[in-house]
Amino acid sequence: MTETDGKSQSCNVAIVGQSGRLQYEALLFLASFRAHNPDFEGKLFVLEPQKTDRWWSDPRIRDEDVRALMTGEYGAEILPFENRHFGESYPYGNKIEGLLALPEGEPFVFFDTDTLFTGPLSRVPFDFDRPSASMRREGSWPTIELYGPGYTQIWKSLYDKFGLDFESSLDLSKPDEFWERYLYFNAGWFFHRCPKAFGERFLEYALAIRDDAPEELVCQSLDPWLDQVALPLVIHSFGGGRDTIPAGLLDGEITCHYRVLPLAYAREDDRVITTLETVAAPNKLKKVLKKYEPMLRMIYQGRGQKVRAMFDRENLPHREQAIRNQIKRANFWMR
Repeated sequence: MTETDGKSQSCNVAIVGQSGRLQYEALLFLASFRAHNPDFEGKLFVLEPQKTDRWWSDPRIRDEDVRALMTGEYGAEILPFENRHFGESYPYGNKIEGLLALPEGEPFVFFDTDTLFTGPLSRVPFDFDRPSASMRREGSWPTIELYGPGYTQIWKSLYDKFGLDFESSLDLSKPDEFWERYLYFNAGWFFHRCPKAFGERFLEYALAIRDDAPEELVCQSLDPWLDQVALPLVIHSFGGGRDTIPAGLLDGEITCHYRVLPLAYAREDDRVITTLETVAAPNKLKKVLKKYEPMLRMIYQGRGQKVRAMFDRENLPHREQAIRNQIKRANFWMR
């Protein structure tokens, strides 16, 4: 349930769940969501890729204990979908193709599975006609090469490819050729009024960039960045942009995109870690999550707290890679 202009508006919430790490992260997501959203009136969907020739291994959730918790304890619907264009070679494509399985015409919020809820979604005043996405990001794409095209040339070539107005996407408070001047999101969450419309355009743009990129992208890697390259173009095409909801709610008071458990313990505040360990504590969930070794070690055997003791959260390294390297040097890295 969301509040927009004083009126209640229902929405659906979707994540991806599949065999391996994501199924256990999905359980943590669902447990934290239900703990902080007891009156949620929308539907919770776990998007499950099916076995096709796009997957070398079967991506379906085959642990019956996991499925039982998802659909029973947490009241989620496991929604199957088929990868027709992506798959094991680009699993981030799940968040693109999975959207097409959601109920058409019903507002949705998509979250990456490695997200925890620490507050109620009803506090977020979504404007589903003006989509947006996570601004908790670094300048990870593009990588500017010596003597190659700059940010303006690269991004403008993409806007031109899809007939979009480039100038109106810019943040003119940022200097020219500084990455934050250009519309760029983390794809950890995004929303819109219709998953079919959004998903079809997301798929169209992503495939066009993958298969027929402008020449300005010749030196640029699209793996794993393809979804985050296409996403701002899709959002801009629907009249959305930066901060169409108040800052500090998603990726703040309401949710935390922790990425991997060692990073969560290293850098997130006490409220997030308390939520993590509290929602993971009930025996029915604990016995399932302990099947996944990183959760067994980090949450239940105390390795996470050892990582936490290594860092001053008031004085963290500026780059995520530096945090990762420090954890790896201590032999505490797991994912």
